[in-house]
Amino acid sequence: MSKTIGILTGGGDCPGLNSVIYGILLKAADAGYNVIGIEKGWKGFLENRTRELDVSTLDDLHTVGGTLIYTSRTNPYKKSKNIQNPIEREKAIKNTAEMMASQVKKLKLDALITIGGDDTLGVAAAMYKFAGANVIGVPKTIDNDLSSTDYTFGFWSAIQLASNTMDNITTTARSHQRIFIVEVMGRDAGWLTLVSGISAGTDIILIPEKPFDLQNDIIKILKDRVDSGRKYHIIACSEGAIPTKESLERDFTTISPQDIDELPKDDFGNPLLAKLNMSKILVRELNNQNELREYFIRKDAEYDIREVTLGHTMRAGTPNSFDRILGLRLGVQAVKLVIENNFGQMACLNGTEIGSVALTEGAQKKLVPLTSDLLEVADLITKVKCGKK
Repeated sequence: MSKTIGILTGGGDCPGLNSVIYGILLKAADAGYNVIGIEKGWKGFLENRTRELDVSTLDDLHTVGGTLIYTSRTNPYKKSKNIQNPIEREKAIKNTAEMMASQVKKLKLDALITIGGDDTLGVAAAMYKFAGANVIGVPKTIDNDLSSTDYTFGFWSAIQLASNTMDNITTTARSHQRIFIVEVMGRDAGWLTLVSGISAGTDIILIPEKPFDLQNDIIKILKDRVDSGRKYHIIACSEGAIPTKESLERDFTTISPQDIDELPKDDFGNPLLAKLNMSKILVRELNNQNELREYFIRKDAEYDIREVTLGHTMRAGTPNSFDRILGLRLGVQAVKLVIENNFGQMACLNGTEIGSVALTEGAQKKLVPLTSDLLEVADLITKVKCGKK
């Protein structure tokens, strides 16, 4: 009797999801497995929303953006996470994990491959830890913020989209002598903003890992750039970038610490930092800087500030070649792990090789280290554009 693999995709969509699905289908067909698509992530998993996937009808699926089985941000552990007592919370999570594992059997699946970020994979990791479920993970996030894999698929496609947009915005900034603040996705990790900002040659880069000082990290640099004859300026700002506590209290008039603390949260308890809209806040704060405005005027420079939020455009479109290939390889590896009965693992990229790591380890966050050479590159670009040697 042939065996059946279920696939679900959770969290935000990104380029390369269909590439992973196609890789799974290719290897599963070759190994004699049936494949069931579970629609709308964990939501569809709990609601029995499934359909058969036939690789012969999905030619070149790896070239198509998005996910053909849809996605959602449903968190099966949402109620459990709100329990304050740690012992009771873990007991509740265990009970939910056991219920989820029983659902795998109800759907008549021999294995479940979950494709997602730290939240989606965290759900799968608990299913394996507490109930021994036959689960495999594939790391997905355009933020590139999962540990134990060098890159997540979708990252480089999103980088290219953001970099191209900032390249285009530069021509408008130059023509009108404007300051553009470009908000890039990245709630906790600044990989997208940092790499796309360097790629596009932006003048200031703000990331979550390094809280900024409005006076030293923005206003002073803008003055130095005007002094060196620069007439336009591009600031790349992560959606999760925030000022230091000192700067927030000293420099900001349009938001307070309470505004940040009271942000709404998603099903996984993550603050919705995009709703803060730091790029708009910075536009308002800089427009209130009359001394800086007068400084620009004295230097015969325009003081016109605009913001652009890239938002979901970074998730859009078809995957680039790197993400197509990476997605296919990760999908094939996921099925190999199923064939080997090596469950509780996450497929990953280490150097040029595809391997695997324990789900509980792979679902952890990976932030930009403050010792990263990428930060040094960004600082050098800013420094030379300020006329510093």
